[in-house]
Order: sequence, then C-alpha cells, then structure tokens
Amino acid sequence: MYDVIVIGGGAAGMMAAGIAGSRGKKVLLIEKNKKLGEKLSITGGGRCNILNAEEDERLLLSHFGDAANFLHSPFSQFGLQETYNFFESIEVSTMVEARKRAFPESQSAPDVTAAMFKYVKAQGVDIKVGLPVARIHASGGAIQSVLMGGKEYSATSYIIATGGVSHPETGSTGDGFRWLRDIGHTVTDPTPTIVPVRVKDMWAKSLAGITIPDMKLTVYVNGVKKFAIKGNVLMTHFGISGPLILNNAGKISDLMQEGEVTAAIDAYPAMDLGILDKHIASVFDQNKNKELQNVFRSITPAGTADALLTLLPNIDRDKRVHSVTKEERRRIAELLKALPLTITGLMGLSRAVVADGGVALTEIDTKTMRSKVCKNLFIIGDLLNIKRPTGGYSLQLCWTTGFVAGENA
Repeated sequence: MYDVIVIGGGAAGMMAAGIAGSRGKKVLLIEKNKKLGEKLSITGGGRCNILNAEEDERLLLSHFGDAANFLHSPFSQFGLQETYNFFESIEVSTMVEARKRAFPESQSAPDVTAAMFKYVKAQGVDIKVGLPVARIHASGGAIQSVLMGGKEYSATSYIIATGGVSHPETGSTGDGFRWLRDIGHTVTDPTPTIVPVRVKDMWAKSLAGITIPDMKLTVYVNGVKKFAIKGNVLMTHFGISGPLILNNAGKISDLMQEGEVTAAIDAYPAMDLGILDKHIASVFDQNKNKELQNVFRSITPAGTADALLTLLPNIDRDKRVHSVTKEERRRIAELLKALPLTITGLMGLSRAVVADGGVALTEIDTKTMRSKVCKNLFIIGDLLNIKRPTGGYSLQLCWTTGFVAGENA
C-alpha cells in the first residue's frame, strides 16, 4: 500500500513523484516506457526549452488563453522563481535566449531528464518502468487500485500524468484520456495545434532545411486577407515550419473551414514595391555583364535562388543582366514581395509539438490539482485542456502542476 501512485514518468510525473517523496510519502512512479522522460529528452529539438522567463506573471499566464484565470493559484505556489530555484537545487543551470526561452546551459535535454531522474531517486520513490497500466479500478467516487503486470497496486492518492498525444513515438498515446473518460471526466478530443503546415508548392518543398529570415507571411481565404505575421520561416519537405508558423497553425486550421487558404511570403517587408524595384535595378547595374541566374543570388534569400527562378519561367535565366527589361525586373520585384503558397492542411499528431484537448479545468480544483469527479485523483500536465504556444510554456505547466499535485496528494 502506497501513499501516492503516479502514473506517467514524464516531466509532470517526475516532478509530482519527487515532490511527494520529499514530503516523506511512500510513492510509486509507473512508466510504460523502458526509461523515464522519453519526450522530455527530445523536447526543444533536443535542447529542452525548460521554461519561459517572463517575470510578469499576468503576462506569462495570458499565453495560456482562457485557462489563465484557473492558473493563478498553482503559479502562485510554484511560478518562475520557484522553478529557477528548483533547477538550481538539482544542478541544472539555465540560460535565456530570444523570446525569453530558457534552456539548460548544457543545451542538452537528456541532461535535464537525468537530473530529474536523480532527484526522484533521491526522494526514495519506487520506480517501475516497462510495465503499462492495464486497468484503473474506480468505485464509490475514488480510485481503488491499478492493475499492472498482472498485479494490483493501491494507494491513498493517485496522480495521472500520462501526457497528451503529441509525439506518440515517445509513448504519449492518449491512455490517460481514455481512463479519465471512464472515471467520469469530460475530455475534449485532442487536435494538433502547434504543428507544421503543409503546402502543395514544389518550389517551397525543394527548399527543405532553408530558413527565409525577416519575412512577412500574409494569409488569405478565397483571396481575402485574414492576417499577417513577421519573422523567420523554415522551409520543409512538406511545407513550412518554425516557431512563428507553429504558433499560428491553429489560426490557419480555423481558416481552412472557410475556404481555400493561400499565403504569400514577402522577402523584403521593409521595402515597398517601388523601392525594391530600384534596389534590384541598382544591383543589376553593378553586374551588367553577368548572367541573371548568378546575379539573382544577390537579391534573394540565401539558398533560394534556383527554386525561385522556377517561378519565373518566361524569363531566360542565362541572359545577361543588361538584357533584362524593365517589365521583367518589375516581375522579379513583384515575386519577391509575394512568393505564393497554397496551404493544404496541418501535419498530424505525430508532428505536433503540442496538441490541445484534455480534461476541462472546471472539473479540477486548481489549488491542489485534485479532480472534482474522483476524490483521490490528481490530474496534471498535458492531460489538462489548456492551449499554449511554444517557448517553454508547456514544460512550465508540467513543473507547476506537478509540484502542486505532489504537495497535495
């Protein structure tokens, strides 16, 4: 008989188990993978965006959308400074980069996983890996036991931290959602929200791995402008990605219900068409006797020239620059101000950085993370229906809700 059983050995589960163990509780941590923290070890491109360093708590919470009001209590218990202090205590020093994204100084996600594992072990937590939970037995408004490896395990309190459904290769296959529905919770089906975008344009796909910096992307539905964003865009073999795209994928998904979604990349957002035309004329004037295909590299984002020339089929790439007409030069300027994309959809859950969906926060006492449906159950991390962008917000949610559950279970 345990005091606390934690199901799920990811970021939230390890935090909850360690904190409960530090209170002197007898804790069992169950993970169906062969080791803890499989998803944590690949997060942030393997670097682990451990938290977001926004010091204004109200502004930090605003990034969680409608969930912000529910999160004031847990964040007042374990917010930014407490998270910093915790990781310093387990010898994980952090550094802050652009957009207030904090990473471990080692730039290694596996280092964070290893430090968390060491912390959990130091708190005397029993750890069982490689054994999935087959069944959760609940009756009388409480969980009675869990079945694992043919054996029943019971505890006074249970914490479910099995994660959502993004990166299913790490074991996040939605088990927790099914259990929570069976127990009586309302669970919104997950959809990929922070996810790359698919396009049909071959010129874009041929640039896989290349980033177009400092561009403006304007999105249209049936030819009508809907919104525009500025920053960097990463070209991929299936379309477009990068933090800017990931954080706006949800908007694009919603627009696809309205009609055909297209987009245009402005590679020179700081110049209007007339100024860009003059800039190109100046570059051409300095390279009069060179072939267009060679000079084209001087006016296009690095690595994109050959692909973009395919969008100008009626202009001879071998001609000398002095033979390029004003009309042709103008067409080049117009292209660089509106590189065309036709969006065909979002990548699926397997590519999602974050998927929304989960348990309604109205069914959780967020002061303790205790279920209002099942009196000895606590629900944390990605199982909660909370939308958030990339940039450290997801892991902060895991650390915070994991701490609060671990303190109260």
